[in-house]
Amino acid sequence: MLEAPRGPYGAAPDRPGRLRPRPRMAGAPSDQPGEAPLTERSAARDPHDFIAGLPKAELHVHHVGSASPRIVSELATRHRDSKVPTDPEALADYFSFTDFAHFIQVYLSVVDLVRTPEDVRLLTYEIARDMARQQVRYAELTVTPFSSVRRGIDDRAFMDAIEDARKSAEADFGTVLRWCFDIPGEAGLESAEVTARLATEDRVRPEGLVSFGLGGPEIGVPRPQFKPYFDRARAAGLHSVPHAGETTGPQTVWDALSFLGAERIGHGTSSAQDPKLLAHLAEHRIALEVCPTSNIATRAVRTLDEHPLKQFVDAGVLVTINSDDPPMFGTDLNKEYAIAARLLGLDERGLAALAKNAVEASFLDAAGKERISTEIDAYTEAWLAG
Repeated sequence: MLEAPRGPYGAAPDRPGRLRPRPRMAGAPSDQPGEAPLTERSAARDPHDFIAGLPKAELHVHHVGSASPRIVSELATRHRDSKVPTDPEALADYFSFTDFAHFIQVYLSVVDLVRTPEDVRLLTYEIARDMARQQVRYAELTVTPFSSVRRGIDDRAFMDAIEDARKSAEADFGTVLRWCFDIPGEAGLESAEVTARLATEDRVRPEGLVSFGLGGPEIGVPRPQFKPYFDRARAAGLHSVPHAGETTGPQTVWDALSFLGAERIGHGTSSAQDPKLLAHLAEHRIALEVCPTSNIATRAVRTLDEHPLKQFVDAGVLVTINSDDPPMFGTDLNKEYAIAARLLGLDERGLAALAKNAVEASFLDAAGKERISTEIDAYTEAWLAG
């Protein structure tokens, strides 16, 4: 086991509004003397209603994996040679996964539907529309440009399509999108080279790009081999957000920290097996991008009751709640917050604090963070007062 990394993983400086205390759990005493506990005042309210209106940020959600059944059906109708069903109702069965390898197989079949710049633009804009319905104010969308470029979409046309969709969506829906370009690990070092080039060359690098990631299978795809590509991306000013420890052990997380300079960890599920790793993540405020339903759907975790989310919180780790590939897993961000509320025993203030975790862990500028955090507080106080 590697020693806890040093140097670039030092603790971040304190910032105004930083959430050091853990979220308030259900049954915690009221803030105001003489008031009934929040759980009593909230008993008549459905927590799903509170969650539905709660302003949010999402940090782990995939571009193609966010295609709604309606959009997948439309793309499959455009490209009839695909095996993906054109009937939206048939997609529920198609998106039933036997294991992580099967999930990757199905995911790549949907990736194959995105073949033209028009497909890219449609997909991106409609994802933002779905996010806006859930009160998502800011999202860092994981995009895999290698998959589209390999299928023949001109790299400049791809960038123009996502940027046009991003700007239109922000104007139309108020949802701010930023990009994480990720390496599809199953495609090897060729994909790493292409992704690094697209992420760092001024000619094609899109304005909304903020981070560099690594997705796909972990088994047989060791993290250290991608170090040169992450070094290039970080030198170009991008943040490091690789997947790690989803279907492999905690050593993969250590490798992501040591070799890839990870500032957040995608999933990190197996971190719960290593107390030293949990302590390191907590001390250095390295957030875990937790996706409960995804972990069950891909069999990374057997049941929700066995999910390590509470272990992370109890260890003081900064956790964010995310939907990963929501339509494929029959979920959305609101449902993931409801799951987190149950697993952690959160009331409204606890849920608001959880939402602010994502704001803190995001790569949004300070003014943007302050704006969303203030909106979360105002919404919560108005809800409780009402």
